[in-house]
Amino acid sequence: MPGQATNLFCVLPQYQPLMRVLGIDAEAIFTHPQIKPWRTLSDRENCTLDGEIDGRRIRLHIKRYRPARGASVPAEDEEKAIRALQAEQIPTVQLVGWGKLADRRSFFITEDLSGYRAADKLLESGGTTFDSILESTADLAAKLHKSGLHHRDLYLCHFFVRQSDPKDVRLIDAARVRRLGGIFTRGRWINKDLAQFWYSTTTARAATPITDEQRQRWLQRYASSRGIELTDRLRRSTRRKVAAIARHDAKLKRAEPTRNISIPEQ
Repeated sequence: MPGQATNLFCVLPQYQPLMRVLGIDAEAIFTHPQIKPWRTLSDRENCTLDGEIDGRRIRLHIKRYRPARGASVPAEDEEKAIRALQAEQIPTVQLVGWGKLADRRSFFITEDLSGYRAADKLLESGGTTFDSILESTADLAAKLHKSGLHHRDLYLCHFFVRQSDPKDVRLIDAARVRRLGGIFTRGRWINKDLAQFWYSTTTARAATPITDEQRQRWLQRYASSRGIELTDRLRRSTRRKVAAIARHDAKLKRAEPTRNISIPEQ
């Protein structure tokens, strides 16, 4: 019937053979036994799927979203966000596919960042120090904002670092990436990103603890990379927002204790 909702399954060409071999279509994303959930939240499930392409073992990460209530569909928003990062040459994850069902459930698929590790986990294991990733993470945050984008979840865990080269960093979890708004709102969103990163360094269980002096140097590097002055006002506003995020994070942890579980590693 005209206007009737249908299922949609978009997959990049190089991954289509794997989906055919496994017998995965849009419906099967939510039922296939080889797709393993590892975290369940109020709005989505995070899952993994292991497979093989041309003799290469790979792991895919799948977000399965519950039915969208508003006009937007989460998986489509995330696909647009990844495309926006790619268009600005901001290193991120490899997009595999996305889609939605007639009942407004949706899903988003990316390939595992093999050889990379979440910055917080790398610091916790002693695999690197904050000093070794200070410049690369600050430069990436600056590039994001110079490109006219903001992340809205710019925590340490969303910077993935190549274990063999701490200067090689990628930004993941683009679900909330958006274009910065006008002059009256862009500062607020940038401040939130900076505060999220700062806050996450205070909660990281790094083998070598991150100091306030290092956080100040990170903020200075960010400002220099963006070509702006690090003012006292920027420092103060960042700290105020950090305090607000800490309060909000405490509420989230009480409501959803599994929210901050790490992505399973191969």
